[in-house]
Amino acid sequence: MQAIQFVDTPETLDQLCQKIAQEPWVALDTEFLREKTYYPKFCLLQIATLEWVACVDPIALPSLEKLFEVLYRQDIVKVLHSCQQDIEIFYQLTGKIPEPIFDTQLAAPVLGIQDNPGYAMLVSSFLNINLDKAHTRTDWSIRPLTEEQLQYAADDVIYLGQIYQIMLKKLSDLGRSDWLQDDFAKLLNQDLYELPPEKAWLKVRGKNKLTGKQLSVLQALAVWREKTAKQEDKPRGWLMRDDLLLDIARLQPVSMNELFKVRNINGRTAKQYGQHLCQLIQEAKTQPPIKLHESGKPPKKTQQQEAIVDLLVAVVRVRADQNSLNPSILAARKDLELLLLDDPQCSLLQGWRYEMAGKELQQILQGEIVLKILDGEVHFAPL
Repeated sequence: MQAIQFVDTPETLDQLCQKIAQEPWVALDTEFLREKTYYPKFCLLQIATLEWVACVDPIALPSLEKLFEVLYRQDIVKVLHSCQQDIEIFYQLTGKIPEPIFDTQLAAPVLGIQDNPGYAMLVSSFLNINLDKAHTRTDWSIRPLTEEQLQYAADDVIYLGQIYQIMLKKLSDLGRSDWLQDDFAKLLNQDLYELPPEKAWLKVRGKNKLTGKQLSVLQALAVWREKTAKQEDKPRGWLMRDDLLLDIARLQPVSMNELFKVRNINGRTAKQYGQHLCQLIQEAKTQPPIKLHESGKPPKKTQQQEAIVDLLVAVVRVRADQNSLNPSILAARKDLELLLLDDPQCSLLQGWRYEMAGKELQQILQGEIVLKILDGEVHFAPL
């Protein structure tokens, strides 16, 4: 078992940075809390290679500047699993996104593993090891951390590095080493980690049921909630849950008396922000809403279009079987419907899915390839 280096002084951090600088890749994971804050509270950073593992204490260290400087080097691959929350912390602290990135969760489907697998599942599948989940609910901000807590945290990167090496070999053997570049490039989009308040309403569940003034009010309330949550570093739900935003948007109270009558509104919230909210609602009622991009259902497909999608489903099943994939990982029926509509957001037009099936499906839709049944098997041939 590897000895865990606990880094909580500038001197030990300097030593760690020197080690990282000599590596072509490092496995990373973070422990954080955000139950009581808007921004995640950074509590621990785990770093490992095949030879060593370290746990960095950002609470004890006066600065992480040197660490981020070396981690952000372009010649060091950062290996993570389901990395968006980890990158959000890095982006919050530095205003930059580390690259290059390798995300094992995104890589797994290309190798025949189910879509969006958990880390424990990958460890079990690739290494035949069952992880101890005893510290899943640990409060990582409490010091000192026990040896058991540190080992639990370190396991998240010790095995990650081993899985990365196995994945690289399998991707190379299958000729798929470049297939994930588009997927990894998307992780570098800052919009994933910073939500402009003006777009906060798009994440409110149930918004599609509102129209006209109701939607205008919802949009104004969502902007207020996002800005206030950021300023006060509170979870959005502590200020106002989504269902309450929807209720207020429907009822549109413009006085404190009306606001207090809204079911489930927190009395403290109403007293502290009530006057401002009523004014926002009054102003929003006079403004046209931002239209929902997804408003209205797409026109019903004709029988011919349904038949075309059925044909594309058959192609996906064949290609998925040939590549030892579950067809649903390669493309769901909804993806094929988007492809039929030439929607640029279709996943089959991007990354490894385009290489495996998307390009061919486009050629079929354009009449450049035909399907034939020979000896009980589906074959594809140019027209």
